[in-house]
Amino acid sequence: MKRIVILLLAVLLGAAVFSACSTKPQQDISQSPAEIVQPEQSPAEVVQPESISPEEAYKRLESEEDIILLDVRTQGEYEEQHIPGSILIPVNDLEKRAEAELTDKDADIIVYCASGKRSSSAANILAGLGYSKVYNMGGIMDWPYELVSGE
Repeated sequence: MKRIVILLLAVLLGAAVFSACSTKPQQDISQSPAEIVQPEQSPAEVVQPESISPEEAYKRLESEEDIILLDVRTQGEYEEQHIPGSILIPVNDLEKRAEAELTDKDADIIVYCASGKRSSSAANILAGLGYSKVYNMGGIMDWPYELVSGE
Protein backbone atom coordinates (compact mmCIF):
# COMPACT_ATOMS: atom_id res chain seq x y z
CA MET A 1 0.00 0.00 0.00
CA LYS A 2 2.83 2.36 0.90
CA ARG A 3 4.45 1.68 -2.46
CA ILE A 4 1.28 2.56 -4.33
CA VAL A 5 0.90 5.85 -2.44
CA ILE A 6 4.55 6.75 -3.04
CA LEU A 7 4.26 5.83 -6.71
CA LEU A 8 1.08 7.85 -7.07
CA LEU A 9 2.70 10.89 -5.41
CA ALA A 10 5.74 10.58 -7.67
CA VAL A 11 3.53 10.48 -10.78
CA LEU A 12 1.52 13.52 -9.63
CA LEU A 13 4.67 15.46 -8.75
CA GLY A 14 6.22 14.61 -12.12
CA ALA A 15 3.08 15.74 -13.93
CA ALA A 16 3.05 19.01 -11.99
CA VAL A 17 6.71 19.70 -12.76
CA PHE A 18 6.25 18.80 -16.42
CA SER A 19 3.23 21.08 -16.84
CA ALA A 20 4.99 23.94 -15.03
CA CYS A 21 7.94 23.69 -17.41
CA SER A 22 5.76 23.95 -20.48
CA THR A 23 4.00 27.24 -19.77
CA LYS A 24 5.33 28.93 -22.93
CA PRO A 25 2.43 30.77 -24.55
CA GLN A 26 1.34 29.31 -27.85
CA GLN A 27 1.36 31.53 -30.94
CA ASP A 28 -1.95 31.78 -32.72
CA ILE A 29 -1.16 30.18 -36.09
CA SER A 30 -4.47 31.37 -37.52
CA GLN A 31 -2.98 34.88 -37.83
CA SER A 32 -1.06 35.85 -40.91
CA PRO A 33 2.46 37.20 -40.33
CA ALA A 34 1.21 40.73 -41.05
CA GLU A 35 -1.33 40.47 -38.20
CA ILE A 36 1.21 39.40 -35.57
CA VAL A 37 2.22 42.43 -33.55
CA GLN A 38 5.96 42.75 -33.05
CA PRO A 39 7.40 44.64 -30.08
CA GLU A 40 8.57 48.13 -30.95
CA GLN A 41 12.30 48.65 -31.28
CA SER A 42 14.12 51.60 -29.85
CA PRO A 43 14.64 54.31 -32.48
CA ALA A 44 18.35 54.63 -31.67
CA GLU A 45 20.20 51.35 -31.90
CA VAL A 46 22.99 50.89 -29.39
CA VAL A 47 26.36 50.29 -31.05
CA GLN A 48 27.99 47.21 -29.54
CA PRO A 49 31.57 47.58 -28.31
CA GLU A 50 34.27 45.82 -30.31
CA SER A 51 37.18 43.83 -28.94
CA ILE A 52 40.71 44.99 -29.64
CA SER A 53 43.94 43.12 -28.91
CA PRO A 54 46.67 44.76 -26.84
CA GLU A 55 48.91 44.66 -29.93
CA GLU A 56 46.36 46.46 -32.10
CA ALA A 57 45.64 48.95 -29.31
CA TYR A 58 49.37 49.66 -28.97
CA LYS A 59 49.72 50.24 -32.73
CA ARG A 60 46.77 52.60 -32.76
CA LEU A 61 47.96 54.49 -29.69
CA GLU A 62 51.40 54.94 -31.29
CA SER A 63 50.11 56.10 -34.68
CA GLU A 64 46.87 57.97 -33.97
CA GLU A 65 46.05 61.00 -31.87
CA ASP A 66 42.96 61.64 -29.78
CA ILE A 67 42.40 58.03 -28.70
CA ILE A 68 41.20 57.82 -25.12
CA LEU A 69 42.74 54.97 -23.15
CA LEU A 70 40.40 54.35 -20.23
CA ASP A 71 41.38 52.36 -17.13
CA VAL A 72 38.28 51.26 -15.21
CA ARG A 73 40.01 49.66 -12.21
CA THR A 74 40.22 51.15 -8.72
CA GLN A 75 42.42 54.12 -7.74
CA GLY A 76 44.76 51.77 -5.85
CA GLU A 77 45.18 49.42 -8.81
CA TYR A 78 45.82 52.37 -11.09
CA GLU A 79 48.48 53.85 -8.79
CA GLU A 80 50.19 50.47 -8.50
CA GLN A 81 50.62 50.28 -12.29
CA HIS A 82 48.83 51.45 -15.39
CA ILE A 83 49.39 51.97 -19.09
CA PRO A 84 51.07 55.33 -19.83
CA GLY A 85 48.64 57.94 -21.10
CA SER A 86 45.56 56.25 -19.67
CA ILE A 87 42.93 58.03 -17.63
CA LEU A 88 41.13 56.51 -14.67
CA ILE A 89 37.40 56.31 -14.20
CA PRO A 90 36.53 53.28 -12.03
CA VAL A 91 33.73 51.19 -13.51
CA ASN A 92 31.57 51.86 -10.42
CA ASP A 93 31.73 55.61 -11.15
CA LEU A 94 31.50 55.43 -14.93
CA GLU A 95 27.79 56.15 -15.39
CA LYS A 96 28.04 59.20 -13.11
CA ARG A 97 31.26 60.61 -14.58
CA ALA A 98 31.37 59.58 -18.24
CA GLU A 99 29.45 62.41 -19.86
CA ALA A 100 31.31 65.09 -17.86
CA GLU A 101 34.79 63.63 -18.45
CA LEU A 102 34.39 61.93 -21.83
CA THR A 103 32.62 64.72 -23.67
CA ASP A 104 33.11 63.51 -27.26
CA LYS A 105 30.77 60.58 -27.80
CA ASP A 106 32.37 59.92 -31.21
CA ALA A 107 35.92 59.65 -29.84
CA ASP A 108 37.77 56.34 -30.01
CA ILE A 109 37.81 54.90 -26.48
CA ILE A 110 39.88 51.84 -25.61
CA VAL A 111 38.85 50.37 -22.25
CA TYR A 112 40.90 48.07 -20.02
CA CYS A 113 40.86 46.69 -16.48
CA ALA A 114 42.79 43.94 -14.67
CA SER A 115 41.53 40.80 -16.40
CA GLY A 116 38.74 41.85 -18.77
CA LYS A 117 35.52 41.51 -16.79
CA ARG A 118 35.18 45.14 -15.69
CA SER A 119 36.31 46.46 -19.07
CA SER A 120 33.55 44.47 -20.74
CA SER A 121 30.97 45.95 -18.35
CA ALA A 122 32.41 49.44 -18.83
CA ALA A 123 32.39 49.15 -22.63
CA ASN A 124 28.73 48.14 -22.51
CA ILE A 125 27.92 51.04 -20.18
CA LEU A 126 29.59 53.50 -22.55
CA ALA A 127 27.80 52.04 -25.57
CA GLY A 128 24.52 52.32 -23.68
CA LEU A 129 25.27 55.99 -22.99
CA GLY A 130 25.67 56.62 -26.72
CA TYR A 131 29.44 56.39 -27.21
CA SER A 132 29.91 55.09 -30.73
CA LYS A 133 33.56 53.95 -30.94
CA VAL A 134 34.20 51.85 -27.86
CA TYR A 135 36.81 49.07 -27.87
CA ASN A 136 37.29 46.50 -25.11
CA MET A 137 40.97 45.62 -24.76
CA GLY A 138 40.41 43.32 -21.78
CA GLY A 139 42.99 43.14 -19.02
CA ILE A 140 46.24 44.88 -18.26
CA MET A 141 47.58 41.42 -17.47
CA ASP A 142 47.72 40.84 -21.25
CA TRP A 143 49.56 44.12 -21.97
CA PRO A 144 53.15 43.21 -22.95
CA TYR A 145 54.37 46.80 -23.16
CA GLU A 146 55.50 49.50 -20.73
CA LEU A 147 53.62 50.12 -17.49
CA VAL A 148 54.06 53.00 -15.06
CA SER A 149 53.30 53.53 -11.37
CA GLY A 150 51.79 56.48 -9.50
CA GLU A 151 49.02 58.83 -10.43
